[in-house]
Amino acid sequence: MTGDGGPDPTRVVADADVLAADLLVGGAARAALDHLRRHSWLELVVTEELLADAEAVVAALADDELASDWRATVEAWAVVVDQPSGDHPALAAAYRGGAVHLLSLDGRLQSAEAGANLRGVMDVSVRSPDAFATVFDPAAVYELAFGEAYPGPDRDPRG
Repeated sequence: MTGDGGPDPTRVVADADVLAADLLVGGAARAALDHLRRHSWLELVVTEELLADAEAVVAALADDELASDWRATVEAWAVVVDQPSGDHPALAAAYRGGAVHLLSLDGRLQSAEAGANLRGVMDVSVRSPDAFATVFDPAAVYELAFGEAYPGPDRDPRG
């Protein structure tokens, strides 16, 4: 159950830590988000607050210009949903955007207790970027979402 419709397996939320790591570090965060960049039918879901958190991390670790450029790029790419005041940015994005996948480095969100609490509210799987990059199967998701054979990637993740 979500705030704005049913759970959508083509929608993914990346917490601010994952978004910043994708840009500044690479590794598992980049590998996870490359799944989205390779497939036009997969959507990154964010809130303004989530973008602001990630932008602040990038600015603190790099510089303001890079952070501003990064945010403009992500805003053009992502689906931005509303966030109620006081909500956790990534959880609000998942709930409001119907995302089934939430990528985070926050161990509290990945805990069994958090999973049990979230199951009563929404259908979301919280994973680390490395777990998502390893287990995410775009062919299975495409076939589930669209009822037809997976055509393969349709974009260059660096394009």
